[in-house]
Amino acid sequence: MESIRRPGPRDERGPGPLIVGLGGTARASSSSERVLKLVLDAAGRHGARTRLFGGRDLDLPMYNPESEARDPRAVALVDALRDCDAVVVASPGYHGAVSGLVKNALDYVEDLRSDERTYLDQRAFGCVSCAYGWQAAVATLTQLRTIGHALRAWPTPLGLAVNSAELVWDAQGLPADGALTAQIDTLAEQLLSRHPQPGEPAAAAAR
Repeated sequence: MESIRRPGPRDERGPGPLIVGLGGTARASSSSERVLKLVLDAAGRHGARTRLFGGRDLDLPMYNPESEARDPRAVALVDALRDCDAVVVASPGYHGAVSGLVKNALDYVEDLRSDERTYLDQRAFGCVSCAYGWQAAVATLTQLRTIGHALRAWPTPLGLAVNSAELVWDAQGLPADGALTAQIDTLAEQLLSRHPQPGEPAAAAAR
């Protein structure tokens, strides 16, 4: 099937690389979507342009590779992924696995199969998992990294596994643990590490 491209919105502000974040749940303010937003915020402070597709944006029809009909929200997601320089994906750990909502959204990357940059080739791929317990969080994180490899992306060295059985958020809705804040910032830096910052030669970013 030929890749599908239709006009879609894109954040054009600033000269920095575009990082697309997708994930969360259908529930507003889920832990996975909160962490995703914080990673994008941190990337923005490092000079990136960002685009968020939260849980409600990912309530898409089941991916059908044999049909070219696409929901406008799916078109926007695919076009953003086509144009992006890096991706960060956040999933809840449902029964020890990536949620159906997030997996279905990632299945739409198949629409990039015939692009010159096939799938997510050469792009950094950050992974975030949130679950009620370490076993499900780590298992889900491992699955996300495997999916990133299958999509020809470069999973970042650091992936975030968040155990929501512990105290994660303070009264202001910010990370209660300074270690999580530091990890969020590190992940944002790693998403940008393959791309030059403004005024930096491209060769420097490749080191």
